[in-house]
Amino acid sequence: MNKPKQVTIVEVAAAAGVSIATVSNVLNRGGIRSSKETIRKVELAAEQLGYRRNTMAAGLSRSKTYEIGLILPGLTNYYGQLAEHLQIEAHNAGYHLSVFSSGGFDPDIERRNLEVLLQRRVDGLICHGLAMGFESTRSIVNSGTPLVLINGWNWPEDIALGAVNLGFAEACKQSTKLLVERDCRALCYVGSKGSKVIDEQRRMGFNAGIQQYASDVIHEIVDTTKDLDIEAFLTSLLQRHVAPVGIVAFDDHVALRILSAANKLRIEIPNQLQIIGINNDYIAKNSYPGISSWDIPYSYQAQTAINKLLHKFGNKAESGEEREIEVPLTFIERESTKLLKTE
Repeated sequence: MNKPKQVTIVEVAAAAGVSIATVSNVLNRGGIRSSKETIRKVELAAEQLGYRRNTMAAGLSRSKTYEIGLILPGLTNYYGQLAEHLQIEAHNAGYHLSVFSSGGFDPDIERRNLEVLLQRRVDGLICHGLAMGFESTRSIVNSGTPLVLINGWNWPEDIALGAVNLGFAEACKQSTKLLVERDCRALCYVGSKGSKVIDEQRRMGFNAGIQQYASDVIHEIVDTTKDLDIEAFLTSLLQRHVAPVGIVAFDDHVALRILSAANKLRIEIPNQLQIIGINNDYIAKNSYPGISSWDIPYSYQAQTAINKLLHKFGNKAESGEEREIEVPLTFIERESTKLLKTE
C-alpha cells in the first residue's frame, strides 16, 4: 500500500490564495501579524487539504543539520564557479552545501526548491539576489532559517542577515577613468537590463565615473538584446564619434560579441575601439585580441558569505562589520585597451 502524499505549505498557499510566507507565518505562529480573514482562509485550506504540521521536522529546526542551502539563478559561468568555491568553504567549516537553481525565475522550480528547503530544515541559506523574490525568501526566514545574500543590494533587514556584494559599480566607475586616460573622447556602456539589479549597479558606476572623470566626454548607454545588431551599432558609433571610442561591457560575453563584430568590420583594436569587460572569464583570456576585464575573487566572496552564517550559528556579534560587504574586483589589462608603443 502506497504511503499517502504529505500535503505541503506550498499547496496550502495555492488553495488559500495567499503567499507561502503568509502560510508559514500563520501555521508556525510567526511574529508577523495577519488579519483574521487571512488566518481563517489559511486554516480552512489546511483543514480541507488534510495538512498536518510535522512536529518532528519542527524539532529538527531547533537542532543542527549541518546543511546549508544555496539558491542561484543558474549554474553556468559565474554561478557555477561561485557554487564550487562555496562548497569548498562550507566543507572546510564542517557543513554540506545543497545547491539549487531557480531556473531563471521559473515559478514552478522556485516553489519546488522552497518546498525542499522547508522540509529539510537547513541550518542556513545563501541566496543570489536574482534567484528568488522577497516573499518566497521571507517564508524561509520566517521558519527560522538565517539568510545571507550574494549580490543582493538593499534587501529588507527582516529577510537577510546581510549581503556579500561584488563591487561592480566601482569597477565600472574605474573603467571610465581608465578609458579616458587611454585618450577615449566618447564612452558607451553596453548593458543587459534583463539582469536587473546587477545591471543597475554597473550603470550606476558608469554614470558616477562620467561625472567624476569624464564630464566633458560624450557618453551613452545601450542595452544589448538578442535582436541588437552589433555590427550596425559599432558602425554608427564610430561614424558619430572621433576614435578611439571606449566601451564598458556588461560582462565578457557581451564584450566578446562586440569584439567579434569589430574584427569582422576590420575595426582596429585598441586604436579605434577599446573594450573592457567584467568577470575575467576564459573567453577574455583566449579571445583575439585579449579582452581587458575585472577579475572576481571567488574564494574571498565565498569565504565571507560562509563566515557570516557561521557567526549567526555561533550567536557571535559581528562587531564593526557592515551589513552589506563590498568585495573589490581586480583589473586585468589585455590588448583591448593596451595601446601599442610606437618608436
